[in-house]
Amino acid sequence: MQLSNSEEQLMQHLWKLEKAFMKDLLEAYPEPKPATTTVATLLKRMIDKKFVAYNEFGNSREYFPLVQKTDYFSKHVNGLIKNFFNNSASQFASFFTTETDLTHNELEELQKIIDKEIQKKKK
Repeated sequence: MQLSNSEEQLMQHLWKLEKAFMKDLLEAYPEPKPATTTVATLLKRMIDKKFVAYNEFGNSREYFPLVQKTDYFSKHVNGLIKNFFNNSASQFASFFTTETDLTHNELEELQKIIDKEIQKKKK
């Protein structure tokens, strides 16, 4: 299941804060801040989608993510590779390295990461 753009923005704040009450979430937004009712609606939808849960403290709720950021974005990237690059990670890597404005240092960093993964796979 996916999040809408506004849900994803709220989720970014929650991942950063790890646990948060409504006031903490509202403070995390830049101006102009959304209405409390808007954030409450987004949280309800995200709870229904099993992305967020909460603990109750009296009348207050402390929200926390049920889905890790890396898991969510890994699923997104894998979906992107499947839907736009014929399920070919090498096509995606080729596009990424040629069509983005990567510096020489960034390309060398990527090469180190790839070399490290190749060594792991050999074992």
